[in-house]
Parts: sequence; structure tokens; C-alpha cells
Amino acid sequence: MLNAFVVRDNSLQQIPVQGPDDLGEDVVWVDLVAPTDAERDWVLRRYGQLLPEVEELAEIEASARFAQDEDGLHVRSYFLHGGEYLNNVTVGFTLHKGRLFTLHEEDLLEFRVFRLRARNDASSAKDAVSLFLGILDTKVELLADTLEKLHGELEEYGRAIHTKGERDITGIFTDLSHSEDANGKVRLGLLDNQRTLSYLQRGGILTHAQAEMLHEIQRDIESLLTHSTFLFERVHLLMTSAMGIVNIQQNQIIKLFSVAAVILMPPTLVASIYGMNFHRMPELDWSLGYPLALALMAASAVLPFLYFKRKKWL
Repeated sequence: MLNAFVVRDNSLQQIPVQGPDDLGEDVVWVDLVAPTDAERDWVLRRYGQLLPEVEELAEIEASARFAQDEDGLHVRSYFLHGGEYLNNVTVGFTLHKGRLFTLHEEDLLEFRVFRLRARNDASSAKDAVSLFLGILDTKVELLADTLEKLHGELEEYGRAIHTKGERDITGIFTDLSHSEDANGKVRLGLLDNQRTLSYLQRGGILTHAQAEMLHEIQRDIESLLTHSTFLFERVHLLMTSAMGIVNIQQNQIIKLFSVAAVILMPPTLVASIYGMNFHRMPELDWSLGYPLALALMAASAVLPFLYFKRKKWL
């Protein structure tokens, strides 16, 4: 899918594209989502812009993620995508001859939100660099929303750990693991944004207003990275607390089994003695031998139980 945008009447407007002739010189942003070979060819024929393959976007070496050549300035950046399980997908950005080209395999929320805002007010997104910064700013805002959501979930997990039973607590470990994974991916996106902004800053292509916007985004990233670190610590604390509660509950069960074993040892000893098959056992001829043996077994069980209760071991 190929989307083309122009800025008209202080609004970012999408124009219909049925072929290369629809791509005019006033287009400031060409957004390609899982493009076909024909759509790539339109961009090449109309603007002379050679685009990388979607598979090439996953390369992580610095030379692939940040580069500048005769085809423009190239940046590849991570964006969160997914519902319950988040994934980082790579988006390729190219700034060339006052035009922004974006290439990605998934339709991303950041792009939809930015287009909606710029459609109502494009005063800060009139050129390619401002569009790029606007998309990165929207990305940071949505990452902040994700961190806020994670913080709320961790608060719920904290309350659940101290109110639920052992079986419920063991299920929370999976939720905490998912939260830690999501927080790690958010942090990766923030760090990636930080590197991208530093690269743009060194490129010398920013106006004064754009430089101010870049510094504002960097300040937001610094605060969010601090919050992300706090959430990592919070997850580890909750995991430790949950593990401690589970261990205490398991130790309590083991203690009960141990006490029960000790209580049953004397009766078992008595029963073992009178279960021996010796001919010369004088108690075998007692008329009261059987009830006395039962009484002895009961007493040998009750006395340890009372002792443990007095010591508050039960």
C-alpha cells in the first residue's frame, strides 16, 4: 500500500495514488506499507528513490541503521506493534530532496495518530524533517502511554500478591514476566529514539525550531527511561515478594507434614513392638493388653501434640 501526503491549508492531506503520475512535486511524505513491486517502481520512476527491501530493515549494525549517501539520509527505527504480546518492528525512514519516505511492513498506530493530528493542524509538520520529528514525538507519547499502562498493571499485581492464595500467586509470575518483557521492548524503543535524535542533531539539517523540538523530545525520553528503570525494579520486587510468599506457604505445609510425622512416630513404635512375632511376650496373655496398648498409642500421640502447641510450633 502506498500513501502520499501533501500539506495544504495548514492540513496534512492524503491524495489518491493510482500510478506514478499521481505522485506530484508537492508531495512531502510517501508512506509505503508492505509495498508491492509496482509501488516501489512508481517511487523509483517518479522521484528516483531506491527503497530497501522490507527484509533488509531488520539489520542491526549501525552502518545499516544510520547512513547518508547520494540517495538521502537513511534511518531505521523500532516501533512497538501488537496487542497482548508486543513486538518491535523496524521502520525505514529516508529524507531526500525535501521529501520523507517511510517503509514498514505493518500498519502502525503511531502513523495513524500522527496523521490524524496533522490533518487538523500541520503547522509543525510542513516539511519532511518536521514530519519525521512529529512521528518520533508521537512514538514517544505512545511509549509513555504503554509505560503508564504497565505501571497500573503492576499496582494490581502488587495488591493481588498480598490478597490471593498460593495457587493464584503462582499465576501472577507469568503476568509479571510479560510486563518485564513489554517494559524491555519499550525501553529499547526509547533508546533507539535517543540514538536517532542524536544522529539527526549531528546531521546539521535542523532549523532552530526543529532543534528545539528535538531537545524537547530528548527530555521526554530521559524522563521515560527513568520511569522504565523504576518499573524494572518494581517487577523484580514483586517477583521477590511473590516468591517469598509462596516459599512461606510451602514451608508451612512442609512443617505440618513434619509435625504430623513426629506425632505419629511414638504410636508407630508401640504398634511395631506389639506386632513382633515372638513366643515369649508376657503382654500377650494380659486380658487388658489390647486396650492398654491403644491407650499407650493415643497418649504417645497426644503428648507431643500438646508440647508442640505449647511451643507454638503449630
